[in-house]
Amino acid sequence: MALKLTGFHHLTAITANAPQNLAFYRDVLGLRLVKKTVNQDDTSAYHLFYADGDGSPGTDITFFDWPAAPERRGSGSVSRTGLRIRSTAAIAFWEARLKAAGVPVDAPRELDGRTILDFEDPEGQRLRLVVDPQGPAASPWTQSPVPVENQIQGLGPITLSIAQMEPTEQVLTHVMNMEKNRTYTDGETAVHVFTMNEGGSETELHVAVEPHLRQAGQGAGAVHHVAFRTPDREGLDAWTDRLRALRVPSSGEVERFYFRSLYFRVPAGILFEIATDGPGFAVDEPAETVGESLSLPPFLEGKRDEIEAGLLPLEAG
Repeated sequence: MALKLTGFHHLTAITANAPQNLAFYRDVLGLRLVKKTVNQDDTSAYHLFYADGDGSPGTDITFFDWPAAPERRGSGSVSRTGLRIRSTAAIAFWEARLKAAGVPVDAPRELDGRTILDFEDPEGQRLRLVVDPQGPAASPWTQSPVPVENQIQGLGPITLSIAQMEPTEQVLTHVMNMEKNRTYTDGETAVHVFTMNEGGSETELHVAVEPHLRQAGQGAGAVHHVAFRTPDREGLDAWTDRLRALRVPSSGEVERFYFRSLYFRVPAGILFEIATDGPGFAVDEPAETVGESLSLPPFLEGKRDEIEAGLLPLEAG
């Protein structure tokens, strides 16, 4: 049986305003801050994880807090992040809620057989609510300002913008064992859908071919990388061996404490990660209070005072 990814694990983006970011993703989108930690490669920056009530793999959208200029949009980037909701009734709820919060929102529309609602966060991060009752249900967050029936269920389809199809398609199909499932058009753009496994849109990578665009430049409002799920260390070892055998340059396995990771780039320049489902965010603090204080992996704990001194408060008081 071919080695298969089981869906998206998380998506990591860039913010230049962590307090504003927290206010939007927790207080407007109703996601739980399940881990407040730092970028392990740059401890001057927060790494904030927002997810469902349990911090389940596949529900995380995370942010590095860097003092960056706004991104330069273009190809060679993640151009839209899908977030799953359960019903078309929830679309009306979200359209009203986002407008009330002053968020620019496009009109709901049908795309690729699903109802969607496109909008942007305060820094221009491009997001999309997607009605998809097929994917796994999120664990409700009882303290969310969003009623349970309307809460975001996790990551849905993630869209890449690339200039050339063939080199990236070769990696998706022959290295990552995805299947090219269908093609649809969004305006004048052809979008190719690749599926990782059985399931809903949480297993779909959408690839828009846009050769007319300039090359993207990362900054605030951009996606840094997208991560894919493998169940455990054994699965990650198998992916590491596969990339090595196929001579795909990679980081090798990296211990992130909350999960273990492997990084590589597709030909379009976009950074991919494969990450294990566990051990999860409750490994170093009680599940009831995750995200309430600064968590550091053991290899950074000895630098806690120095790290805390370099971080600005996320909230007043």
